[in-house]
Amino acid sequence: MRPQQLGFQVDLSRCVGCRACEKACQHKHPDISQAFRHVDEWGGDRREQGFLSMSCNHCTSPECMRVCPVGCYEKSRNGIVLHNSARCIGCGRCVGACPFHAPRLLPHTGKAAKCDMCQDRLAAGSQPQCVEACPMEALRLCDIEGEGISWQDYPLVRYTQPSLKFIKARQPLCFWREDRDGKR
Repeated sequence: MRPQQLGFQVDLSRCVGCRACEKACQHKHPDISQAFRHVDEWGGDRREQGFLSMSCNHCTSPECMRVCPVGCYEKSRNGIVLHNSARCIGCGRCVGACPFHAPRLLPHTGKAAKCDMCQDRLAAGSQPQCVEACPMEALRLCDIEGEGISWQDYPLVRYTQPSLKFIKARQPLCFWREDRDGKR
């Protein structure tokens, strides 16, 4: 039986930027000042713009795990990258090494923390809080093996190989009608 590589699938046509996933993450982790999941706007042209929900990408080759001097990180059989805060010394190497800025030092503990894909919820048979909260079903949990993106074209992340799958926007994400002159 091959190990799984769980990851997040983001449907760029469905995300409307409501930030329900971000708020759900913040609700799950009230002791952190900024949610592990965040929603960013992309694109400059109003005909090609949208929103992208991001958090830890539970990379196939996590840089945070490689650089940690005390071995705080481990990769579970389902591919989730877990952080053991009891071992953390707060050096911040993982924060600087992650191209996605997923781990962060918490001011109140002086230790790193990151998304664990709601490990407790998965163990109970539920979806991660952010996935369950998405009203548009733009965010899903999936098995990345064989479905992922070829990261060879993206030098910044070619070595980490994020467990992230995008479904491209099928049409411009406009919620208004324009007349023939291009006015709303």
